[in-house]
Amino acid sequence: MKRPTIADVARRAGVSKGAVSYALNGQPGVSDATRQRILAIAQEIGFNPNSAARALSGASANAVGLALCRPARILGIEPFFMELISGVEAELSARSYALTLQVVANPEAEIAVYRRWWGERRVDGVLVCDLRLDDRRVPVLEELHLPAVVIGGPGHGGGLAHVWSDDAAALTEAIEYLVALGHRRIARVGGLPGLLHTEIRSEAFGTVCRQLGLERTVTVSSDYSGEEGARATRRLLSSADRPTAIVYDNDVMAIAGLSVAQEMGLSVPNDVSIVAWDDSPLCQLVHPSLTALSRDIPAYGAHAAGRLLAAIAGKPLGNYQDDTAHLIPRGSTAPPRHP
Repeated sequence: MKRPTIADVARRAGVSKGAVSYALNGQPGVSDATRQRILAIAQEIGFNPNSAARALSGASANAVGLALCRPARILGIEPFFMELISGVEAELSARSYALTLQVVANPEAEIAVYRRWWGERRVDGVLVCDLRLDDRRVPVLEELHLPAVVIGGPGHGGGLAHVWSDDAAALTEAIEYLVALGHRRIARVGGLPGLLHTEIRSEAFGTVCRQLGLERTVTVSSDYSGEEGARATRRLLSSADRPTAIVYDNDVMAIAGLSVAQEMGLSVPNDVSIVAWDDSPLCQLVHPSLTALSRDIPAYGAHAAGRLLAAIAGKPLGNYQDDTAHLIPRGSTAPPRHP
């Protein structure tokens, strides 16, 4: 079937190709009645101006960009990003916007993607994940005047708007719960160093442990993968001063940690308690089911997408604090066997 062209629309409407271009791009030069007739014909025959034409005309791309600097193998198994994207898609599709997703190898490649998207008018704005300390992406986006909303924070985002959740408060709740159960030796398997949310959680972990008088605590850095989570768990549980509770920065590492503990002949939760962050269906499918810090991640993504669409429309934005993750106790936590 021949792809319809602007000439087909012009012929059906009985106008020039220039008039069709004015109508499709929302420019003056045609009456409202003619514009509506042209738009109806274009929809009827399935004609859409291509991205090159949009770039030349300055018309909206009706798309939002999301570049993720994570290994593709991790993105494929981590429920957090799948749930986040589902929320973003739900909000965008309701407004007839599309999501342009690209996985990149490093921050430099991510910046290059933003410049290309901006130059080709591929997207009208971007969502920014995994904010870093002194993030180099922020001044580039401000220089391009490309509408952007940061998912995470607060802080280190320059003049960009944030949608964020209080990770420090959530982590504090988890540690206080473990201490109330009687745990004094608590470890944390953290995420990638240098990411702002990792640093916020690490600082909060140190602060609450000091406030509660815990001296034998440790944080081990990881990359969110099951392999690294398992390796970190094996190291912790093989130490002479073995922790009685471990908090993991994502569910994939927590599930890997559960498997390692069971392989080593340790009982969960009697010998070691496990807490996952964030909650997911996977946490409820394993045995014992995992105590987890839970929040509505699709809603988190939808809120970020909605605020980005508002920024694209030219509305002033401030930062938005989403709901704090709350602890859901399950079978993986209990008082330690030997307090």
